Amino acid sequence: MGHKKRALLAEDHPGTVEVMQIELQVLGYDVIVAQDGHEAIEKALAESPDFIVMDMIMPKMDGFEAAGRIRENPKTKDIPILAATPLARPGDREKCLEHGCDGYIAKPFTHRQLGAAISKLFEARN
Repeated sequence: MGHKKRALLAEDHPGTVEVMQIELQVLGYDVIVAQDGHEAIEKALAESPDFIVMDMIMPKMDGFEAAGRIRENPKTKDIPILAATPLARPGDREKCLEHGCDGYIAKPFTHRQLGAAISKLFEARN
């Protein structure tokens, strides 16, 4: 039996953290939480998660900069990043992908949409 995959959830809104943490656990993942971009980078380095769910709008450092810095570091550059964001205007998905994210999901999303987006992250890597 393999180890449970670990998700790093980078999200600053406590209510959203609570809901997404439960959803990720129901999907079978262990969850590590970061409250902002700086913490997301630190935890990506320290914890080596299997993937990251990154809110793009956070205080201190946003998800765009954090994703870019995670991509620049040899230790974290291959960790798949899913942008989970309220940014849903034309071009927002492309902007997330340009900044180093591997996938994109617009908030609010359903449990099923989250599971499908995470599955797609891993399919793209194989």
